[in-house]
Amino acid sequence: MTPRRIFALPLLLLSLSNCAGTPAPRGDDPAEVARTSLTVVGDEAPLFTAPLLDGGTFDLAAQRGKVVLVNFFATWCPPCIAEMPHLQRDVWERFGGEGFAMVSVAREEGADVVAPFVRKHGAGWPCALDTDRSVFARYAEAFIPRSYVLDRNGRIAFQAQGYEEAEFARMVEVIADLLAQPAP
Repeated sequence: MTPRRIFALPLLLLSLSNCAGTPAPRGDDPAEVARTSLTVVGDEAPLFTAPLLDGGTFDLAAQRGKVVLVNFFATWCPPCIAEMPHLQRDVWERFGGEGFAMVSVAREEGADVVAPFVRKHGAGWPCALDTDRSVFARYAEAFIPRSYVLDRNGRIAFQAQGYEEAEFARMVEVIADLLAQPAP
């Protein structure tokens, strides 16, 4: 094995360990994931504003009265990539519209990296940038993807780390149930 490959392997393993999602060979320790989570279901979601790829701004406070999905991802994260088509098809295409808002927040990456990724993966919903990790730091310390479903009052109704089909299906059910409830 060349010195370059020997050096690259630990970097790859390190990046996957910070990514989390579908279990890597070692898997993510649930206790460690819980320890790095800064929110729990029932908490009021930490408010944030973040620049959107389209040049606008996503303001979570302005979404009150809507059911909201906040999703954190990175372009280098394999579970994040696996989750993208499901977010498009099973969430955005199904629920996008009045009463529902959705944003994916790119952690520690700029528009020069995120915009081509979004185009390549056909993400039709708003994507925001968190280049300094300040938005993510309100929700968690590590591990992506992370998804948070907020009720119309801005409280966390569901949160998940990683991408797993059964848990994703549960998230979709929570969104559907919240949208079926009458708006305040």
